[in-house]
Amino acid sequence: MTDNPRIVVVGGGPAGLAAAEYLSGVGYGVRVMDRMPSFGRKFLMAGRGGLNIAHSEEHAAVIERYGPASPWLRPALDAWTMPDIREWMSGLGQPSFVGSSGRVFPTGMKASPLLRAWLARLHAAGVVLQTRADWLGWGEGAQLLFTTQQTGDAAAQQVAVEADAVLLALGGASWPRLGSSGGWVPLLQQRGVEVAQLEPANCGFCTQWSTLFAERFAGTPLKPIALTFEGRRVRGEIVLTHTGVEGGALYALSTPVRQAIATQGQATVLCDLRPDLSEQELLGRLRATRVRESLSNRLRKALRLPPAVVGLLREQGDVPADPRALAALIKAVPLTFYAPEPLARAISTAGGVTRAACDESFMLRALPGVFVAGEMLDWEAPTGGYLLHACLATGRAAAKGMEAWLRKGGTRRYPLQP
Repeated sequence: MTDNPRIVVVGGGPAGLAAAEYLSGVGYGVRVMDRMPSFGRKFLMAGRGGLNIAHSEEHAAVIERYGPASPWLRPALDAWTMPDIREWMSGLGQPSFVGSSGRVFPTGMKASPLLRAWLARLHAAGVVLQTRADWLGWGEGAQLLFTTQQTGDAAAQQVAVEADAVLLALGGASWPRLGSSGGWVPLLQQRGVEVAQLEPANCGFCTQWSTLFAERFAGTPLKPIALTFEGRRVRGEIVLTHTGVEGGALYALSTPVRQAIATQGQATVLCDLRPDLSEQELLGRLRATRVRESLSNRLRKALRLPPAVVGLLREQGDVPADPRALAALIKAVPLTFYAPEPLARAISTAGGVTRAACDESFMLRALPGVFVAGEMLDWEAPTGGYLLHACLATGRAAAKGMEAWLRKGGTRRYPLQP
């Protein structure tokens, strides 16, 4: 072990950069290696339309958003709270504000200025930032194997990198074109690390639209609406797609919907198309229209419902002419889903390195000196700033765990063979 250990962070997303920032700040030499041509590509994608980086609700409520993983993630989240994130952003010259929904955004509403300032800080701290370096696993002993390619070079070459400690922050498997392909799963499983199957989270779901409906209304947003599933009601927006439905209101229910499909083969979510009106108020407005008018005209005049809603009602079969039955249907349109959208289309990933595979500092029990952070870990959370918050927090927590391990004289004992 050298006086200044060689630390390699594999993965240049929020978790990896947060770890590198902490480790360089306490004096270690750090190299961050990423397979993509530039860092933070998914981070930049998250910033399209405004970078929602945290949520301002009470900290106890934030913890609960992580469901079964809450006890596991709590120490990391307690150590890196929403006020800490806002202070950190301000230190990078990117002040923030709390929106009307309680979500936290940079004042400029963009991810790129924050990322540029962050990378500049890391560079100034001496962190080596290397792109186009695809991790292949381990070579002899603790060597890390990469294929690397310089800009303009036609061929990639394989290199071995020595490290005294490693932090893996390779993401899940959603949006693989941005870098998180999930290719690390077999590499860790071969070394005895337990990994829960990667599944789509915060995703859309597939149903069986008629061809006419799909062709006419795909891409149409419906708002405001409210979705109800297994006793939980979520207000928001959905978007009709060629294959089903996506959107924030459905993302908030994606975990139980996905689990119901896995066990029962399908899941039926009830959609309230006019959440601001009671069924009795709907009934009164519908009765005020002429029965002989077309359904489209009745719904447009009485309730200001667009053509896509009329089409959605017709997808359920014969639309009732009776005002009471029609009002009841508008308040609870059944949407039956048969599968989640593919993992590559999901916003985030469920599954990953299990809690049992890590010690309390996110070091892999099977691989002393190897730490994991971010979306590689087996947790999920809804959109609203919770995803980025946990990535930043676990990146720092794993880095602190690595620091403590190194200071205690931790040594590498990686298995030489799978």
